[in-house]
Amino acid sequence: MFGFQKPQNPISISGEILFLLAARFRGFLFLKFRIERCSVCGKESEASSKMEDFYELELNIKGLNNLDESLNDYLSMEQLQGENQYFCESCGRRVDATRCIKLRRLPAVLNFQLKRCVFLPKTTTKKKLTSAFSFPRRLHMAERLCDPSQSQSELTYDLSAILIHRGTAVNSGHYVAHIKDKYSGHWWEFDDEHVSKLGLHPFGAESSSSSAQPEQNLQPATSEQVGSVGNGNHMNSFQPPSSDFNIASHEEIFSSTDAYMLMYTRIDTNENGNKSYITLRADNMDVDEELVSGNGSLPLHLSEEIKELNASYVSSCQEYQLKKGREVDNITERRQEVRLVLSEAPVSSLEDPFFWISADWLRQWADCIIPLPIDNTSIQCSHGKVPVSKVGSMKRVSNKAWSILFSKYGGGPVLSCDDCCILCLKDEAETAVFADNYRDRRAFMKQLAEAAIAGHSLDGNQYYVSKSWLSQWLRRKNVDSPCDADSEPTASIRCPHGGLLPEQAAGAKRLLIPESLWLFLLESASTVKPDDPSGCSPFPSDSETCAVCSLEMTEVACLEDSLRAAKLKQRQNHEKLWQGKSIALSPGCKYYLLPSSWLSKWRSYVTASGKNVSSSVEPESLEDVIDSVKCVKHLRLLERPLDLTCKRGVIVQRTSMTDGLTLITESDWKFFCEEWGVPEEKAIVAEIDITSFKANKLVGSCEEVPISEAHLDPSNDGVNGELEGKPIIRTFAEICEDCIGERESHELMQKLNYQDEDIRVFLVHGKEAPRSVLEASGTTFEADRRTSKRSRRNSSSSSVDLKVSGSTSIYQLKMMIWESFGVVKENQKLHKGSREIEADESSTLADRNIFPGDVLWVTDTEIYENRDIADELSDPKESWQAEEGFRGSKRCQCFKVTCRGILAVDPILGHIFLAMLDIRWAVYN
Repeated sequence: MFGFQKPQNPISISGEILFLLAARFRGFLFLKFRIERCSVCGKESEASSKMEDFYELELNIKGLNNLDESLNDYLSMEQLQGENQYFCESCGRRVDATRCIKLRRLPAVLNFQLKRCVFLPKTTTKKKLTSAFSFPRRLHMAERLCDPSQSQSELTYDLSAILIHRGTAVNSGHYVAHIKDKYSGHWWEFDDEHVSKLGLHPFGAESSSSSAQPEQNLQPATSEQVGSVGNGNHMNSFQPPSSDFNIASHEEIFSSTDAYMLMYTRIDTNENGNKSYITLRADNMDVDEELVSGNGSLPLHLSEEIKELNASYVSSCQEYQLKKGREVDNITERRQEVRLVLSEAPVSSLEDPFFWISADWLRQWADCIIPLPIDNTSIQCSHGKVPVSKVGSMKRVSNKAWSILFSKYGGGPVLSCDDCCILCLKDEAETAVFADNYRDRRAFMKQLAEAAIAGHSLDGNQYYVSKSWLSQWLRRKNVDSPCDADSEPTASIRCPHGGLLPEQAAGAKRLLIPESLWLFLLESASTVKPDDPSGCSPFPSDSETCAVCSLEMTEVACLEDSLRAAKLKQRQNHEKLWQGKSIALSPGCKYYLLPSSWLSKWRSYVTASGKNVSSSVEPESLEDVIDSVKCVKHLRLLERPLDLTCKRGVIVQRTSMTDGLTLITESDWKFFCEEWGVPEEKAIVAEIDITSFKANKLVGSCEEVPISEAHLDPSNDGVNGELEGKPIIRTFAEICEDCIGERESHELMQKLNYQDEDIRVFLVHGKEAPRSVLEASGTTFEADRRTSKRSRRNSSSSSVDLKVSGSTSIYQLKMMIWESFGVVKENQKLHKGSREIEADESSTLADRNIFPGDVLWVTDTEIYENRDIADELSDPKESWQAEEGFRGSKRCQCFKVTCRGILAVDPILGHIFLAMLDIRWAVYN
């Protein structure tokens, strides 16, 4: 229903109340049913014989102007053709058919739901229809039954309630109800807790959003017609007013732009032809005994419960009135008291006695109904009197006003006009004089400090202070007394042994100041920290630096000089290697291999000089690093040399800061052996060899590493065609592919064994993904590649973050995408970068090398018809059958993950491993 939600905790309703609701709004025979008739054989569907009960009729109003047109549309014949063809069980095929709704019997209260909320497929949002909709006061429904002859009455309904949604948006607004009192004919508006009378018109006499076009003059019901309603605490049944004096005839029409539910009550005709209403009337608080004796509509226990509730309500109202009266009397008394005290509070003359009172307490006393006792402790000094500094926090009141307050509320302490504290006044005066004197002295000392910093020669005795501390002292402004920043003027130039720190030490810069300035600084520091004399140790101008610290500084300086010279020598010996320049490689020459990570640390170490020469971290032992790149089991290499590339006809090696092995010259190796104490026999030797493309040896074997195919393309650089073969690196010792494969397999397994990690999926509208999505998905994008205008227009793709695991199947991922974007799984085409993910729904994300944080994008092929995801969830998916052989074993899974990981890095080597897996599989089976 528009605007209503199902409650989370449904209230349990007794069987009798359910019976009353069903008899009033539903009934067992107040039904509708749907007819579907085949156009070929003429038979109706089995569902046609089944009747459905209803509590309301949902009517379309889009493009319709009034209730009569909406009912005609609701009961009209619908043609089922094309994609909506009906499957006829008699014919055994889909055929054209017709479908309609027919009403059998109607309830006593007929509810119409107006569909003002519509769904917009293009924007996938909802919109409220605010078009005007007309409906009559009287509604005749007998002719709309499928068999009007079965109707035993005229089936005339009277408009009794209107539910209104105010606002233009679907997800916001306000709900009100307009309900008609059938005894008086007046309408009432129920707006939350506010109830207001509208009069004889359902929208009020001056309604702007709704209107009525009556055919007769409106006349209110007379007192004789309405009956006596002021008959005390009794409930009465009333005879409704006659049609001559009713509000309007059946031709009276109303119109509204916000009404979304209409309630009509059936008017029954008795044997005499008069209109009768079966209703209950609660005029005041009592229930008529006739209604609870069996002839009324309320059961006996309900009427008794209503009596008890009414009695409790009356008692609560009486208690409230008594309490309200007492509170009003108290407030009136308090107001009079406040006026009296405030009128007596001013002191007419300074010679008259007065009392001090806290301003905070006086404010609280004027605002509260029940004030607390007087509290003057906040305006009292340590001597028990009134200080001058609290003059802004207290008020002066006359003797009479104080007597009224103190006699009623008590408290204290009592502070009279004679309780001004002379001691506090003297302290304030002394503080003010000291502040003036301190500012004058500091201004003069500031001039001496500025002269000392400027380097001007000063006469008399002089003392050392920290240069940085004195600069900070000069920057402080508006100082009336010493503070914490005035302490420790010599702390940074004092060594741990208590002597003068050598000036070469960090932060030990100092300068000489005159004796008068030193005594002023010493006085200020002693005032702030009298128990810490170490921060203001005196150092006269003839003080000697600490011998121990000087010796240590000399040794450190010598060590740094030697270290600086050693680093300079290494930079000169390995100039190209230190600068990171590429080395031109020649076939047949001998080279040596070192780990790229160690070379990166070595460059950072030898580059650090100056003040940071001793703070740089020395790389680990080169001999230990060389031993660590060899496996213990086979004494082969655990790292591969970096790939070769061609630049302007010269063979060079790619560079890396962390991975692989880097080639160095023989001279560099000998210098490293001398500088780092490495035996030359520890060397890892390598040679450059040119292998023919027609060689039978497998590329990527344990003896050699190929040059990248992208750099050997004849179209690149225009000079690669001069090479007759492919340059490779031969290493001694050989590369241990078994250990490397096992390590990479373990790392890949660890990386793919993730749980509850995020991946991002973009929904791309169109055939081509936007550039931003491709870059985020990890695709290499050519700089000169043009993006189509359609792709640029569709760059605003919607995205969603999904929680997945390595074991999540492609089928489960597609179901998540279906739930997020509404694209059925058959229409989804998944991509990672420019690569389309295969449609094998049984494979997992780990099988497809989808890692945490990856970005995927999906397109909608729109081949298959959209359907509800609930249909897919209700149909259990068949379990995927594992293949025979050793599929599912840990060894097979390890081989699969390893091969897929190698395929991503080196396609040729990956296919070789897959071929080996197929051979082992065949032998096993």
